[in-house]
Amino acid sequence: MCTGLSYTNGSFYFGRNLDLEYSLNNKVVVTPRNFPFKLSKEEELSSHYSIIGMAMVVDNYPLYFDAVNEKGLGMGGLNFDGFSVYHDEQKDKKNIASFEFIPYLLSKCASVQEAKTVLKDINITNLSFSEKLQVSPLHWLISDKDSSIVVESTAEGLQIYDNQFNVLTNNPSFPYHQYNMSNYLNLTSNIPENRLSAKLDLDVYSRGMGSIGLPGDLSSPSRFVRAAYALANSVADKTELANVAQFFHILDFVAQPKGSAMAPGEIYEITQYSSCVSIEEQTYYYKTYENNQICAVSMKDLPLNHSDLFVYELEKEQSIHYTN
Repeated sequence: MCTGLSYTNGSFYFGRNLDLEYSLNNKVVVTPRNFPFKLSKEEELSSHYSIIGMAMVVDNYPLYFDAVNEKGLGMGGLNFDGFSVYHDEQKDKKNIASFEFIPYLLSKCASVQEAKTVLKDINITNLSFSEKLQVSPLHWLISDKDSSIVVESTAEGLQIYDNQFNVLTNNPSFPYHQYNMSNYLNLTSNIPENRLSAKLDLDVYSRGMGSIGLPGDLSSPSRFVRAAYALANSVADKTELANVAQFFHILDFVAQPKGSAMAPGEIYEITQYSSCVSIEEQTYYYKTYENNQICAVSMKDLPLNHSDLFVYELEKEQSIHYTN
């Protein structure tokens, strides 16, 4: 289970929590402009936008979980098990395997609007990367500084939804989450007023009472509401450090500590990592479950016209700053 979001406060930021019961040996990966993206059914992408994100690297191929390109388009894949349906090859479409979907769009598109145009011709196929790596059932959050969309491949084909909340979690499908948000329209970050009855003398006895009814569980619909509430009411200075800190605070609002959500096999799902990409700084910030100090990888000064991947191991050992 996962939570993704995009955030604009002067500058634009994109990121997510990856919640899973096991580690995927992921790394921060920068794909330079001339890395050859080989596609299963379409022509190789030999020249494209540079990309930075979190990925597994298998046979020198970056299998991205989430990433942002140099133009400021962000994209993340989140679990959509039981709802996602990929299809056989279609002759009248661009046939893109699910593991190719993030690099394909981020290689070609500079904005959500451009992505919408490209998506009209895409069929997401059911091909796996290899026999050892099964196809992951996903849906995707795609965002730039101005807007977000959700893309879901279902039995009916590719569905594209405008996303005013700038948030995505997991099952059910996005229309459910959108409809469910109306159940919480009475929530407020303000000090609440007595709306029960003017005949009753009722007092506010604690701060935060305007958010009574905000769901506190870790289910996908509840995390969607919690993240959307925190994001919509976010207040932060328009500086890089303040925005990055605020982004991680919002992700922490829906993070999963070990022991809170059991997965099959009597093991526990945890927030393996949280990420925040700054478009202005071309920097991928992250923290892991083992190390909650914010770490960073920048592609600002890298030779982005090269053809070899830049791969960075995660800093997983807990780092503590001592003041005496």
